[in-house]
Amino acid sequence: MNKGDLINSVSEVLGTKKDAQKAVDCVFETIKQALVDSDSVTLVGFGTFKSVAREARKGRNPQTGKEIQIAARNVPKFVPGKALKEAIN
Repeated sequence: MNKGDLINSVSEVLGTKKDAQKAVDCVFETIKQALVDSDSVTLVGFGTFKSVAREARKGRNPQTGKEIQIAARNVPKFVPGKALKEAIN
């Protein structure tokens, strides 16, 4: 499923594709803004989105074999909730 499929699915509930696209975009933008602000977003029964700091580390260029330094950065992380894990299994 991609974003277009998700919008089509939501439009079946909301009635119009335009309203569904606004709703989906709003949810994604809200989650993104919370992660930018270093907040976590917990959706009970689904999971938690959070921002995690990744330390700087050494890596290797696979083409040349030369060692490189990879900078520290924040990355998004999703931790599935118990209900979602059980639904999949």
